[in-house]
Amino acid sequence: MPSLSRRQFLQSSALLAGSAVVPALSAFRTGPNPLRLGGPVFLKSDDPAELAREHRRLRYSAAYVPKVELNDTARIAAIQKAFAAENVLIAEVGAWVNMLDQDAEKRKKNLAYVTDRLALAEAVGALTCVNIAGSYNPVNWDGPDPHNLGPEFFDATVENCRKVIDAVKPKRAKFALEMMGWSLPDGADSYLKFIKAIDRPAFAAHIDVANIINSPDRFYNNTALINDTFRKLGRWVVSVHAKDIVGKDGHFAETMPGRGGMDYATYLRNVTALPREIPLMLEHLRTAEEYDEARQFVIKKADEARIPLA
Repeated sequence: MPSLSRRQFLQSSALLAGSAVVPALSAFRTGPNPLRLGGPVFLKSDDPAELAREHRRLRYSAAYVPKVELNDTARIAAIQKAFAAENVLIAEVGAWVNMLDQDAEKRKKNLAYVTDRLALAEAVGALTCVNIAGSYNPVNWDGPDPHNLGPEFFDATVENCRKVIDAVKPKRAKFALEMMGWSLPDGADSYLKFIKAIDRPAFAAHIDVANIINSPDRFYNNTALINDTFRKLGRWVVSVHAKDIVGKDGHFAETMPGRGGMDYATYLRNVTALPREIPLMLEHLRTAEEYDEARQFVIKKADEARIPLA
């Protein structure tokens, strides 16, 4: 075998090193994740394939779970197949009941319902089942109450979340609590306390910044609030809600994206900088026209930030 000069050896070594480095560098993300935007659709159909195509027509790549019962295994399978074929991620199964209802029978019934909803999320392949912790308010299931910020509320919520997760033992879906402005978790710091106390891999974080803008400081400094929330909770986040907040008549009111004061460019940048693609879900609007306005605003802001849609 002919011998190599020092120059030839160094040149060949550099080429080999370069060929080894390129695949490793390509494994790193050089830009934001694509945005997985989602929201309700108003198509009058129960056909999973038609519903999935309607999401795509609206440029949605994430969805709330279509209407289906846990025991309807055939429809669950059809939903999974149809939405996967259109690359539409099933983001959430909602479980909107009061897990802290002061009536023992209602509380038991509500916990059973939440457990079934987490089981459905697991069966259909959704990322998360989400609920609020609940409320001690005697009139409104999600209303304010001074006890909603105390140790009894915290301990009861930890116990409830553990019960739901341990009953289902999900391998894919996560259980998450929505943040609220008048009950725990009311921000990233209290959410971290829940994550530590619940101590279950299947418990995750859900972000809705509009819900926790409950003071002038958080409203006028919401850019810092957004950044801090995602910085602290990012590794646990499984879903994000897209709303906005406006100051009105001396208080804060929820509104659609684009009509309030939230820094949506920062919001979108944080969502798409997470370690994985996380859905951003529009909610709480009344008509298809309202959702169109909100959807188009979010897409416009994504375009301005050079964030592609999934």
